[in-house]
Amino acid sequence: MEKVRSSKINVSWNDMGIFIILALLIVILSVIRPVFLTPDNIINVIRQVTIVAIIGIGMSFVLISGEIDLSVGSICALSGIIVTMCLRDGFGMTVSILLALGTASLCGAINGSIHVFAKIPSFIVTMGMLNVARGIVLVITNSYSITGLPDSFKVIGRGYVGPIPVPVVIMAVCYVIGFVVLKYTKFGRSAYSIGGNIEAARLSGVPVVKNKILIYIICGFTAGIAGIILSSRMFSGQPSAGNGLELDAIAACVIGGTSTTGGKGRLWGTFLGALIMGIITNGMNLMNISTNWQLIVQGMIIVIAVGLDRIKSN
Repeated sequence: MEKVRSSKINVSWNDMGIFIILALLIVILSVIRPVFLTPDNIINVIRQVTIVAIIGIGMSFVLISGEIDLSVGSICALSGIIVTMCLRDGFGMTVSILLALGTASLCGAINGSIHVFAKIPSFIVTMGMLNVARGIVLVITNSYSITGLPDSFKVIGRGYVGPIPVPVVIMAVCYVIGFVVLKYTKFGRSAYSIGGNIEAARLSGVPVVKNKILIYIICGFTAGIAGIILSSRMFSGQPSAGNGLELDAIAACVIGGTSTTGGKGRLWGTFLGALIMGIITNGMNLMNISTNWQLIVQGMIIVIAVGLDRIKSN
């Protein structure tokens, strides 16, 4: 009985930890830089974290299943290039977006298929896709930015629905769908069982091969959504877009309580993890800390987050 009670207390404290960190960051930054708590800055922070937060949805599915995806940053860039090239060449908005999302999903399907059928570790497969997708971007653009886009494309990355930025609305919709799928569907529950014990999941009738491929498709799809939003925000297709986003997404997931060893995770934690990283970055910008030091801080956060996750798993 004491063990059960102790377990419940630990779970409660683990869940509260991320809220405590978030609250402390807000208090500290609001004291150091009062401008932090202004409505404009708060909206700016939430808008800035949408890219990492959306990619984090797909990454959460992958990590929960016990795997990893290092290609999401490059897939994000490829999606942005596809949508901007199509728009520049006269394709309609809907067709351009569907082609970009289809390309991103295809990359995810390739990752998943190679991993499950060739039995190559996901780390290696997705590292290969990272280079392949980035190489395709550089080849089809000749390393030049894509411009000459219709003004209507700005709405996705810069528009508002009332006082709320469109990217935030898109992010909220993605999280609601992701939460429902992960928590209330058979497919979502199978991701946890695969990550917890893949052999037990297979023996209990879970279609491991199919579900793993679907998980990677979801990860590619969310990276594609992020790529479209990012290219709209910049109002151009940038071949260098998305660099490092895979590490940011992994960090957001792990800070939010998703285990790198699989079988454990929650999407609301991923969002809070992305928000914490966004607040730290925003705070450093307000304090005029150079981007070079910001990279060092971000790298330390990733190492600490993964290290703490490993300690908790042992």
